[in-house]
Amino acid sequence: MRALIAVLPGDGIGPEVVAQAVLVLQAVASRFDHQFEMVEAPVGGSAIDRTGTPLPATTVDLCLSSAAVLLGAVGGPQWDPQTAVRPEQGLLDLRRSLGLFANLRPISVHPRLFASSPVKPEVLKNVDLVFVRELTGGLYFGEKRGGAERALDTCAYSADEVARVVRVACRLARERRKKLTSVDKVNVLATSRLWRAVTTRVVREEFPDVELEHQLVDSCAMNLVAHPGRFDVLVTENMFGDILSDEAAVLCGSIGLVPSASLGAGTRGLYEPIHGSAPDLAGFGVANPYGTILSAAMLLRHSLGLEREARAVEAAVYQAIQLGALTGDLAAEGGRAATTDQAGAAVIAALMEARE
Repeated sequence: MRALIAVLPGDGIGPEVVAQAVLVLQAVASRFDHQFEMVEAPVGGSAIDRTGTPLPATTVDLCLSSAAVLLGAVGGPQWDPQTAVRPEQGLLDLRRSLGLFANLRPISVHPRLFASSPVKPEVLKNVDLVFVRELTGGLYFGEKRGGAERALDTCAYSADEVARVVRVACRLARERRKKLTSVDKVNVLATSRLWRAVTTRVVREEFPDVELEHQLVDSCAMNLVAHPGRFDVLVTENMFGDILSDEAAVLCGSIGLVPSASLGAGTRGLYEPIHGSAPDLAGFGVANPYGTILSAAMLLRHSLGLEREARAVEAAVYQAIQLGALTGDLAAEGGRAATTDQAGAAVIAALMEARE
C-alpha cells in the first residue's frame, strides 16, 4: 500500500513522542512491504510562533490531501491563556475542517501495570472498554461570551449530531460485546434529554441486537473506578467524554498509554494520544510514547484498513511493556526508567522479531 500521512508534532512532548510513532510506522512499512510518505506540518503553539495562527492553511491543505493525520499535542504556558489566539483552537478547528465528529478512546490494562494504577488489582481484571466521544458539538463549540463579572458558554446539540455518533458507537459495540452505555445528565440538562431520546430511538430502530443502558455522568464516573469491568462501549457528549476518558486513564496506570482516533464519515482520521503537551517533561527524553504509538496502530486500522499491521503494533507495545521497557510514569518507585527512545526501540524490536 502507498499512503500519504500528515504528521503534526505540535508542542511540548509532542515532537518527541510523534518521532517514535513515525519510526514504528516506518518499521511497519518495511516489514509488511508498504510505502508511507510522512510529511510534517506545524499546528498549535509552534504554528503560532511560525505563522501567527494555530492552524495554517498549508497544514489544513496537507491534512485534506492525506489518508490520515498523526498528531502529538498542543499548548503550553508560554502561550497566554487570555489571548485571542490559542494553540488549542488549532486542534478544534482542524477537527472541524476534517469533519471529524467521533473520538474513540480505548482503555485496557496490561497485567504488568496493575501496580502502576491506584485502583486495586482485583478491580482491574478484564477491563476492556472504549469511549466514543462526540467531538464537534456541545460546550466546546457553542456560543461564548466573556466578561469580568459574568461569562457564558452554550451547550447545543441537534438530533442529527447525536444520531451519527451513536451509530459509530453501535457499530463498534457490534464488533465487541454488543453492550452500549450512553452517558448523560438527563435529570438536569435539556441537551441530555435530547441525547437520551435520540440514542434510544437509534438503537431500537437500527441496532436492536445491541444492549443499551443509560447512566448519569456522575454515576458513571463512580462506576468507572469501582466497577470498570462492567463497561464495553460508552458513548457521550463532548465535555463528558473528555473528562471521563481522562479519569479512566488511571486504570491503565498512566494517561501516557491511552491512544485516540477522531473519525468522520469517510476513512480519513486524526490520531493522537489523549495526554497533553506536558511542557515540564519536554526536552528531557522521558515522555511515554506508547499512547502515540498505539494511536498509530489505530491509524493503520481505521484509515488504511491494515488490521494485521495494527494488531502487530499493539502486540509489540504489549511485549515491550511485558519485557520491562517502562518510562518514568510506569516504572516502580526506585526502578530504572526507560527513556522515550528506549521505549520506542523496544516496540520496534518486538515488531520486527515477532513471527506471523
